[in-house]
Amino acid sequence: MQALVLGATGLVGGEVVRELLRSDAYGEIRVLSRRPMGLQHPKLTETIIDFEELEASAEFFGGVRDVFCCLGTTIRKAGSQVKFRKVDLEYPLRAAKISRQKGVTQFLAVSAMGADPDSRLFYNRVKGEAEQVLSVSGLTGVHLFRPSLLLGSRSDFRFAEAAGAWVMRGLDPLMRGRAAKYRAMPAATLARAMVTIAQTGTAGTHVYPNDVIHVLGQSPADSIHI
Repeated sequence: MQALVLGATGLVGGEVVRELLRSDAYGEIRVLSRRPMGLQHPKLTETIIDFEELEASAEFFGGVRDVFCCLGTTIRKAGSQVKFRKVDLEYPLRAAKISRQKGVTQFLAVSAMGADPDSRLFYNRVKGEAEQVLSVSGLTGVHLFRPSLLLGSRSDFRFAEAAGAWVMRGLDPLMRGRAAKYRAMPAATLARAMVTIAQTGTAGTHVYPNDVIHVLGQSPADSIHI
């Protein structure tokens, strides 16, 4: 199979690419990004693009079965709410439209815990709006993942997330019962869950909450430990 990854230079996108490269199910992994990943592999084809002109790169969606949309930013990094909406809402929706036109079967996107189009919180509202539109995009399979705080090394330091990650790591042993659904997770866990779901080829729109992602993204070592 062939897969296409958007946002491969981000924390989750990079892990998704690595997971796909390890998988025998995929013979070619295409990456569209705004800067080089710095990764080389016989199965990897990387193309640097301007997401403002995403439609000009529609040819790269051709022949692809699974598209992994890992685009995302922060308001601080984007510079404004308008620019944040462009990255987290507009680009994914344009990618979904191109995917449908090019016959892509599975569209897998990173959303967020708390995504709700009616939320008073701007971040959650934008994520919810994106989910809402993706759900009616006409694609055969739409898979929306709602992780809690993601753990891993980012290229850009985010103090609030770093502080939150430090706290969540300490609290993790206590996150049981009802609190389990809020557990932070390594980005690699989310990536494994996304690749696992993609290979099922399941039709329809599906939303995966944080606790379900933890289960889907278990590594073999985790399963043995349990």
